[in-house]
Amino acid sequence: MRAMFPAIILSMGFGVSATAPHAQDMTLGEFEYQNSCAACHGPAGKGNGPVTDFLSGAVPSDLTQLQKNNGGVFPVQMVYEAIAGGADASAHGTRDMPIWGNRFRQRVTESADGYFSPMATERYVNSRILALTEYLASIQEN
Repeated sequence: MRAMFPAIILSMGFGVSATAPHAQDMTLGEFEYQNSCAACHGPAGKGNGPVTDFLSGAVPSDLTQLQKNNGGVFPVQMVYEAIAGGADASAHGTRDMPIWGNRFRQRVTESADGYFSPMATERYVNSRILALTEYLASIQEN
């Protein structure tokens, strides 16, 4: 499947486990997914992450079926809003899933990189969410 958004490559120089892909070999979206989503949704997006046994009744979605379950069209806006925590996030189901838009904003607030203007903060948050949305589009099964 062709990428829907420009691919952004993340080059970071920190260690990860020998079995995991290195961050410098991942797109920003894949990095965000592995960092923020894989614990619940699983490394391949099937909804079978290692913490699912500890979730209180929440069942993570199989993220590889979003396009199939939407008539063959990847639901970009629904996915974006589910991640960001927008008004239509209820389409994702319950709010058992963290609102990652707020968590991305918190990263900026806690950053030692200096001052981010409100516009720069929103650009940071939007780029993270769009990169993650693009990655999810890339793992869809037919």
